[in-house]
Amino acid sequence: MGKIVFGVDVGGTSVKLGLFDEKGELKKKWSIPTRTEDEGANVLPDIAASIKETAEAEGYKKEDIIGVGIGLPGPVDSKGVIRKAVNLHWNRVFNVSEELSALLDGTKVVAGNDANVAALGEAWAGSGKGYENVVMVTLGTGIGGGVIIGGKIITGATGSAGEIGHIHISDELEEKCNCGNSGCLEQFASATGIVRLLEQELAASDEDSIMRREPHTAKDMWEAVKAGDALAIRVAEKFGKYLGTGLAIIASVVNPDIFIIGGGVSMSGDVIMPYITDNYKKHVFHACADAKFVRAVLGNDGGIYGACKLVLE
Repeated sequence: MGKIVFGVDVGGTSVKLGLFDEKGELKKKWSIPTRTEDEGANVLPDIAASIKETAEAEGYKKEDIIGVGIGLPGPVDSKGVIRKAVNLHWNRVFNVSEELSALLDGTKVVAGNDANVAALGEAWAGSGKGYENVVMVTLGTGIGGGVIIGGKIITGATGSAGEIGHIHISDELEEKCNCGNSGCLEQFASATGIVRLLEQELAASDEDSIMRREPHTAKDMWEAVKAGDALAIRVAEKFGKYLGTGLAIIASVVNPDIFIIGGGVSMSGDVIMPYITDNYKKHVFHACADAKFVRAVLGNDGGIYGACKLVLE
């Protein structure tokens, strides 16, 4: 039957799992609930149980499993040590790879930060396929990111490399970001940040706008941009200024071949891209100006693909 790899993407609500063959082809995917009660004590045992159950049901033995890759919502260093994960109610520092491996009777486990792992997935099997130097930006409620250089995830000393959402981009905002600082990129360019920019524009004038209808979301704002709404277009321009500038800063440090834009905001379509790229080109170092910009294509599967690749590297 051949060898297999399991890819695991752990979220605060559900855990996505995939069974891949040794060439990285996805054969089966499923999900289980993330049980975060009791300080997340059930998360890893539930994952281990699901992997064992699926392997047995599919006719595989322990020796058929090359390994398990896992992406987690927290900083994970190159040895598999995670330094807390708020969404999982993990308030301790421990080696995830070692604990999950023990639950899987010694099977190899490789762990990484979920955003980094999703970036690896897109670089390997998605929009970044064929490129060695990739930066992925995930625009959701917050902003996640991952940096792939020479085909490898850059993790940093404590697993915190690629925290794109927490680049300091403005001195004008006193409101605190979830990280505790102020003026972070995700306060301006995430779905939440877009709505905040929109509220500011609505409060600044009585100008007629589609966006005066309640309620409104980041998705609604981009639909208004498509419809030519002047107020919404101004919000899009501000969004683009912040994100384009932030990515220009990143480019000057890591010089990627390609930027991949993912997350819920990217689902609004190509309408968002010129606002990002025009501002990027205004601020970027000239030798980095030709970086490509594309949207992610793997969607919710990016994490399990990247987790598989962690094992196959």
